Amino acid sequence: MRKRVFFLFLLLVAFSLTSCATSVPVGGLYTELKMPVTVTGETAKNSKVGTAECLSVLGLIAIGDASIQTAMKNGNISKVTHVDWEAKNILGIIGNYKTIVYGQ
Repeated sequence: MRKRVFFLFLLLVAFSLTSCATSVPVGGLYTELKMPVTVTGETAKNSKVGTAECLSVLGLIAIGDASIQTAMKNGNISKVTHVDWEAKNILGIIGNYKTIVYGQ
């Protein structure tokens, strides 16, 4: 019994030490954030919006295409004015990541 508890403790310590500093804020239990990616300097009115998403499960499987090009295609956008990014993640179990492109 003691060996199991000790092993679980070591596993928890090892898991907590494997995280690294990132350029985005990440919550340990829950993350929900919206951040800008880029602005082109264009001043045209944003008449169109396109989105692209990907999904991550257990940090082991990630599927989807959240590229700017896909978001442009989905919104029928040819000229980008700015790009935003959204992320939702619960306990590292399931995550949804979205790229939002604004333009004409």
